[in-house]
Amino acid sequence: MAARQPGLPRAVLRWLQSLDLSVCPRHCRRDFSNGYLVAEILSCYYPRDIQRSAYGNGSSLAAKLSNWSRLRRFFAKQKLNFAEEVIDGTIHCKPGAAEVLVQDIYSMLTNRRLRSIQDREVDFTDYYYQAQLPMAARSTASKAIKNNIKLTEIMTEPSVNINRQKANTIINMHMRMRMQEREEDPQRFNIKPSLGQRALCHPSCTTASENTVSILKEKFFAASCKFL
Repeated sequence: MAARQPGLPRAVLRWLQSLDLSVCPRHCRRDFSNGYLVAEILSCYYPRDIQRSAYGNGSSLAAKLSNWSRLRRFFAKQKLNFAEEVIDGTIHCKPGAAEVLVQDIYSMLTNRRLRSIQDREVDFTDYYYQAQLPMAARSTASKAIKNNIKLTEIMTEPSVNINRQKANTIINMHMRMRMQEREEDPQRFNIKPSLGQRALCHPSCTTASENTVSILKEKFFAASCKFL
């Protein structure tokens, strides 16, 4: 029996168990990354097009790329549209990517719609995990890059510019989180409020100044009337 994954609905787990797979999927991020289980699932519905013997259950990067290369050709032949970022996230063990892929496969093969990960915005970074941590326990910029860019990504994509863009995206995400921290807890960062913020925090002072201005206007208007 497959252990229940927090990102997979019970209906998907029952469906996986009913397929009688040769490998019990207990950890989605690890078990689906090489594409072997994906090929085995698809062979249950397309036995003439998917040959299990052509796929290896290895954990090396070469085995993963070989399996997914065959699967991509099969997807194109059968016109099965899976997002490339979901496939790449599954290959590189990104958080939540394998769960999204399994649910997409389930919906496509069974014509059933799920309301869970599929309705969320696709984000395979650890942003939401970091947001749940206390401020002192959150990652630094270098740690954020290490957590969100896998070594296999760099090995499969030798372009320095593309890897630099990925790193800049993660740094920008980290900086946004830091700015949010400074807004939520300004005392921790010794941030002094500006004059405008002080005025907003003390509306009574603003009201008093407005009353003073109105009194001065009334006196000026009364004085001007004497000369008329």
